[in-house]
Amino acid sequence: MELTRLNDAPKPNQPLVTHLFTADPSAHVFDGRIYIYPSHDVDHDGPDNDNGDQYAMEDYHVLSMADFESPVVDHGEVLHLRNVPWASKQLWAPDAAYKNGRYYLFFPARDREGIFRIGAATSPSPAGPFEPQPSYIEGSFSIDPAVLVDDDGQSYMYFGGLWGGQLEKWQTGVFRPDAEGPAADAPALGPRVARLSDDMLSLREAPREIAIVDEEGSPILAGDEDRRYFEGPWVHKYNGWYYLSYSTGTTHKLVYAVSREPMGPYTFKGTILTPVIGWTTHHSIVEFRGKWYLFYHDCSLSGGVNHKRCVKYTELRYNEDGTIRTIDPYAEG
Repeated sequence: MELTRLNDAPKPNQPLVTHLFTADPSAHVFDGRIYIYPSHDVDHDGPDNDNGDQYAMEDYHVLSMADFESPVVDHGEVLHLRNVPWASKQLWAPDAAYKNGRYYLFFPARDREGIFRIGAATSPSPAGPFEPQPSYIEGSFSIDPAVLVDDDGQSYMYFGGLWGGQLEKWQTGVFRPDAEGPAADAPALGPRVARLSDDMLSLREAPREIAIVDEEGSPILAGDEDRRYFEGPWVHKYNGWYYLSYSTGTTHKLVYAVSREPMGPYTFKGTILTPVIGWTTHHSIVEFRGKWYLFYHDCSLSGGVNHKRCVKYTELRYNEDGTIRTIDPYAEG
C-alpha cells in the first residue's frame, strides 16, 4: 500500500485532488468520516469509442476527509487489477459498504472472456487495502455496482450500464454479444437489482430489472434520452422514500426517480445535475452532519479529455415536497 498523501481542503465544484485523475465517486460516511471510492483514470494512447476502451483503469485509491474544511487524504492504491484472479482489464466504477464488522468494495471488470462481471473485496478498514474474492459474484454482469444497506439490514446491489457496459446483451438472461437495445418506441432498459446474502459476497436471487415510469405509470421509452436510464445507478433514502438517481448518457444529465420500495417501480421526477464538461456523468449522494451532498466528476482538470476526469462535490438541496433542486455545476454564487 502506498503512503498517504494530503491535499488541500476541497471547495465546492472544484477537484478534490489534482495529483491523479479520478472519476465515478461513491461517497460514504464511516465512523463519522467521509470516504470516497472513485475509479482511477490512467493516460494511454488507446482508442476512444462507444465501447469504453478509453477507460483503461487498473487500480483503485481511497480518498477521505474529516469534513469539508479538512484536507483530502489519498490513502494510496488499495486494489490492483493484477491481484484480481478472474479479471482481465478495466476496473471501472466501484462502490463500498459496511456490514458484519467488515468493509466491502464492489467493482466491475472484464473477465477472461471479455464479459463484464462484478467482484467483491473486503477489508477491516474503510481505507483498505482490500482483499479480492477468488471469483466474481455468481450471477452478476454489466457494470456500476451500487450497494444500499437498508434500515432493516437487508442489502441491495444495483447495477447496469448500456453500450460498453453490455446491459443490452443480457436481455434474454444470457450474454448475447450481438444483441442490440430496444427500439426507440419500446420501454427503455432499466438497471438491475438483487438482494445480497448476509455475507455480502453472493446474490440471494437472480437480478431483476427495475421499472422506471412516468407520472401516469407508463414506462420511460428507449428513445426518451432526456429521461431514460443509461448507467450509474445510485439509491439513497430521504424521508421514507427511495431515490434512484442515474446518468442519461447521451444527454449528459443526472436525473432521478422515487419509490416507496427499494426494488421499485420508480417514478421519474426530474434532473439533479445539468451537463458537465466531458461525456460521462457518474455520481453518489450522501448525508453528512445534517446536510446532503452530491459527488460527481467532470473533465475540467484535463480540459475535456474524457478519460482524464476529476471528482468534485456540491451541496444537494430538497424542496419541501421532497423533490431535488436542479444543480448547475458552473453557476456563479
